[in-house]
Amino acid sequence: MSTETSVSQTAVYRARPTLRLAGQADERASELLIGMCIEETEGGMSTAELRFSNWASTRDGNAEPAFEDGSRLALGTAIEVYAGDEAQARELFRGVVSALEAEFVQGSPPELVVLAEDPLGRARMARRSKVFTDQSPADVVRAVAGELGLRPTVQGLDAPVATWAQLNESDLAFLRRLLGHFDADLQIVGEELQVAPRGEVRRGELSLELHGQLARARVTADLAHQVSRVTAGGWNPVSGSTVSGEATRCAHAGPGSGTSGADWLTRALEARSEHLGHLALATDEEASAVAAAAFDQRARRFVRLDGIAEGNAQLRVGTHVAVSGLSPRFDNTYYVVEARHRYDMQAGYRTEFVGECAWLGGR
Repeated sequence: MSTETSVSQTAVYRARPTLRLAGQADERASELLIGMCIEETEGGMSTAELRFSNWASTRDGNAEPAFEDGSRLALGTAIEVYAGDEAQARELFRGVVSALEAEFVQGSPPELVVLAEDPLGRARMARRSKVFTDQSPADVVRAVAGELGLRPTVQGLDAPVATWAQLNESDLAFLRRLLGHFDADLQIVGEELQVAPRGEVRRGELSLELHGQLARARVTADLAHQVSRVTAGGWNPVSGSTVSGEATRCAHAGPGSGTSGADWLTRALEARSEHLGHLALATDEEASAVAAAAFDQRARRFVRLDGIAEGNAQLRVGTHVAVSGLSPRFDNTYYVVEARHRYDMQAGYRTEFVGECAWLGGR
């Protein structure tokens, strides 16, 4: 008996994506949609590429361009995409149209391609130089979110309290750099900026089985970037002293079970250390946090799974996916770090995803 998580309560269902423009359902846009690619990754900012047939029938038996001046499908329009079982559709994307493309080919109806970004698009376009004095990473996130008109929800990250410099960086690049030092992720849900340490992120749980909903899987266990020890060093200009920190084990490995990459490294090759000496670190506490984050990030990338599954709107960044039917060595639970939701008229709705796991099964 399959243990997969069902995508619908019925045996036959309609999984065609549906759209809302400026907050209202748009039947014409939904029916003329012929292609979709919605992409999300760690570090936030989801993007959408939607392809439409730009030729529609009229009630008098003629035809006309479907989306021209006066259409709600225009630059700056708020757009929402829903996918999955149409009777229980889930929001897959919410953002603003940032670009339009038109394609004209002899012998084919014209097509309109709509490109959109979620609210973090504002952070991508806001570039600043600014100093945040005596603030924790959580305080910085809240301050930047306030500038962008987003509601911040931050878990942890109350230490260390220090001075942080944003030097001619976009707000998005600055937040990614800052949170990367402390192994945290950011994502947009509606107008809410959600930030949490990676070890505390779980945006859902799914089970997929090969030759069931999972159509294809490629798994790689790679020792190239695994280490036994990470050290970090810096200089405190106030006290005139060096600072240092180290990590020798994974504190937030994520889901799954088996033997870690660090253990396989020592067993198969030899112990290896990595030193981070290029970062501006002012305290031992900060250096230790950065070393631990770097160790955890490397450890979680030990096993990488690239998969293609039946279209599933629940398969998002941060989802824990239990995969079975591969082999005892690679059957495990993976943390999704990339997801691409695709739709076209030939293959229908499918989800491509990348999962990572810090463990390799077997002995």
